[in-house]
Amino acid sequence: MTHQPSKDSLRDLRLETAKGSSPKVTFPCAYSLKVVGDAGDDFVDLVTAIILRHDPTFDPADAQVVDSRNGRFQSVRLTINASGEAQLKALFDELKATGQVHMVI
Repeated sequence: MTHQPSKDSLRDLRLETAKGSSPKVTFPCAYSLKVVGDAGDDFVDLVTAIILRHDPTFDPADAQVVDSRNGRFQSVRLTINASGEAQLKALFDELKATGQVHMVI
């Protein structure tokens, strides 16, 4: 016979995050990003140029590029030195304004 926990003893993490409790970030910090967009010869250069405008200490050699299975999309994974919410918002806005970026995670 297997032991099954009672419903009262289980926590639903979806409810906890739905209440608006988001993880707190303390700035400055290392902040990881994944930028997903249309694959192209200039996509990685475009992303790294924008990143450098918002974090001049970023080293483009540290970016990891992953192609989608069908080659239609690319993701660029990187870590920046984040100084605050305003920097991150400006960075996200500029990336999305390119028309080539579909998601910033």
